[in-house]
Amino acid sequence: MHTSTPSPALSATPDTRSPDPTSAPLAFLQHLYAAAVRRAMPLHTLGAFLPPPPKGRTVVVGAGKAAGAMAHAVEALWPQDAPLTGLVVTRYGHTPERPAGLVPRIEILESSHPVPDAAGVAAAERIMEFPKGLTEDDLVLCLISGGGSSLLTLPAEGMTLADKQQVNQALLESGAGIGEMNCVRKHLSRIKGGRLAAACAPARVLTLLISDVPGDEASVIASGPTVPDATTCADALGILRRYHIAIPEAVAQALASGALESVKPGDAVFAKADVHLIATPQQSLEAAADAARAAGITPYILSDEIEGESREVGKVHAALARSVAHRGQPFARPCVILSGGETTVTIRPRQPGAARGRGGRAGEFCMGLAQALQGQPGVYALAADTDGIDGVEDNAGAFVTPDTLAQAAALGLKLSNYLDRNDAYGFFDALGALFVTGPTHTNVNDFRALLIL
Repeated sequence: MHTSTPSPALSATPDTRSPDPTSAPLAFLQHLYAAAVRRAMPLHTLGAFLPPPPKGRTVVVGAGKAAGAMAHAVEALWPQDAPLTGLVVTRYGHTPERPAGLVPRIEILESSHPVPDAAGVAAAERIMEFPKGLTEDDLVLCLISGGGSSLLTLPAEGMTLADKQQVNQALLESGAGIGEMNCVRKHLSRIKGGRLAAACAPARVLTLLISDVPGDEASVIASGPTVPDATTCADALGILRRYHIAIPEAVAQALASGALESVKPGDAVFAKADVHLIATPQQSLEAAADAARAAGITPYILSDEIEGESREVGKVHAALARSVAHRGQPFARPCVILSGGETTVTIRPRQPGAARGRGGRAGEFCMGLAQALQGQPGVYALAADTDGIDGVEDNAGAFVTPDTLAQAAALGLKLSNYLDRNDAYGFFDALGALFVTGPTHTNVNDFRALLIL
């Protein structure tokens, strides 16, 4: 059994009425999630950053889980009599339905995430064709959101797609942070790390970003195809060695020599480049906080930059919630604790013949949270990814309630066994506690809400 809430549509008029937190705590948590996602929808945020049409051409390129919705927003907001063309790439199944009456002017392709595939290579090759022949009278609108690193793939010289897939999979399983992963990706690419901006010169490049990274660092979001990169080949090589990730010897030598260096701050190619954040995790947490206040519940935002091992972050949140429940410290009940960021999951070694666990960061957080809460009365939680997909499964995240461990015990389920094999999906699916939204068409990373009554 899955608990579902509809995906916020690009043009939907949302129901902003809050369920009663006391009588319907899980519906209330869904309501906060919907408020957070709604704040990050491109049609609501992008228009304020669009310039007037230029003297020359306007070309749109981009990548990310929100790229399709961003493209539709540009099509809707750009003057209908002004030339507009381009191509963006999003994740399979993440192209939103085009609103009725909207004339298609930007092509949307799909490719694989989180491990790249041949469709992503083909899309990147096509995107790199668009800048050819641009002049200083032309404008490039670059629409970037989280997920672009995998969706926009153009392996560095000496690397095959299979090499990139192997490195990406190893990084995902290593426990490396998003900044570390994208440092490596930038230096093993012919489009990331400012290289797309270099290809667009001398045109003006305006990059519109939806942030999914702690700190909202533009060069980290989708590995910064149009922004300068201060990290180095030496940094990338050090990360690969730290996590014992193998790469072809020729590529290792190219990194060691600096031959695969990205485009650095101060380079002339950025003279006409501008970057704007159109949606951030903090803004979405603030929208959820506003929704909580409107329902009479005091919200507390811990941070939008929380990183670390997902299950351990869950345990820390549990300790805070138990302190509130037992002592009224540091917050008084009732309240809701909100947080965001990007945690990581280190995949544990499997026993011979054992099946690989299923699930992502949000589910792993919820397992750690439930284990540490130990059925604490009055505490309800939702952790979910704002793109609607937790890892590679069909759920956005999961719920934890005071009855989670009791329900598991009644079914003969041992939480520690599921933690050992990183199988959050299997655990919460058995309890009917998966949170399923489908693709939301935006992405401001992790969303966590703990309601303490």
